[in-house]
Amino acid sequence: MDKPFDRICVMGLGYIGLPTAATLASRGVDVIGVDVNESVVAKISEGQSHFSEPDLDMLVRSAVSTERLRAVSEPEPADAFLVAVPTPFRADHNADLSCVEAAARAIARVLEPGNLVILESTCPVGTTLRFCEWIAEESPDLRLPHEEPANPDINVTYCPERILPGRMILELVENDRIIGGMTETCARRAEELYEIFVKGTLHVSNASTAELVKLTENAYRDVNIAFANELSMVCEKLDVDVWEAIDLANRHPRVNILKPGPGVGGHCIAIDPWFLIANAPEETRLMQAARRVNDVKSHAVLERVRRQMRRFREPVVACLGLSYKPDVDDLRESPALHIVEELARDDEMQLLVVEPHLKTLPATLAEAIHVEKVEMNDALSRADILVLLVGHREFRKVDMRKIYERVVIDTVGLWRVDRGEPR
Repeated sequence: MDKPFDRICVMGLGYIGLPTAATLASRGVDVIGVDVNESVVAKISEGQSHFSEPDLDMLVRSAVSTERLRAVSEPEPADAFLVAVPTPFRADHNADLSCVEAAARAIARVLEPGNLVILESTCPVGTTLRFCEWIAEESPDLRLPHEEPANPDINVTYCPERILPGRMILELVENDRIIGGMTETCARRAEELYEIFVKGTLHVSNASTAELVKLTENAYRDVNIAFANELSMVCEKLDVDVWEAIDLANRHPRVNILKPGPGVGGHCIAIDPWFLIANAPEETRLMQAARRVNDVKSHAVLERVRRQMRRFREPVVACLGLSYKPDVDDLRESPALHIVEELARDDEMQLLVVEPHLKTLPATLAEAIHVEKVEMNDALSRADILVLLVGHREFRKVDMRKIYERVVIDTVGLWRVDRGEPR
């Protein structure tokens, strides 16, 4: 009979690893959290999260104070290992798996027969097999499931995360999970681990299918967002209100157009489709077109802002929001941040930035003397042009009378106004 998971090692204490580690600890499991960033380890050791997420600080504080969660810099022996390290993409849009490989080789040195290893990082199809190979290279005495599927020493499974910033703790528990084992036995063993804290349904499959499903989910969303963004650019050219057009089109019983925005950001939708495209470049032409549309959208917003700036001798532009989605402090791949960074290159204007979820401007903006972080009321009183880039709840509270005499570029439809010069 398999032994219980009394001690679990979580590799990577970022947006996925830390909530997972804290949640496991809240279920009475001893958790070793590993991160190569010493400042992250130090902050968690003090009982604090290093990023903003509802309920996470409380969960981390409790886990650390009860000594159920301990943050360290190197993996230690455990019953199971969860790997949730970053998988960014390189300039050629191929996945950078260096962190995944480093994690595999690091845990290989402390693995023992009977251990379970789960890879949660978003990866191209075939990565879990490579993960096994890296472990085997580092610890040749261990039998891995790709070599000995009938009787491996180590069970290896791929189980992608499916949680949304702003709702991480809730969705970590409530969402269904896809468990892709290198063998069926590997998957069943991982299923036992997730039953510790997951209330959603656990769907068992194989590793390659689970890898594909994760990429498919985000590529699907990317394609649908691209349609909305492309439609918004069509509407601008034809002088049609895109928000009204979408509202009316969605009254058809089989139409559900998403909302356009300034582009697509975050670590998932803006990146994951490229992993699938890399696996099958000739078969993914629609996905590639969607990526181009969503990347171009931020350039289209920039051009609209610059066109309005020409109306003023010394324009003051207020950009509202920097994060990639509403009500979080996450700047990863944010189109709003990209737009503001590009505007900051123009020293012929004053740029005001309102971002209620950040205490200070990111380094790419902080040193520009003509860029200033301000509160919403200050932006409303000083700006000639208001550029709404992120639909934060705080921005919904704006007194519409205060923007009446401003040029308004609403990229997310929060205010349902877009007043500029006649086209």
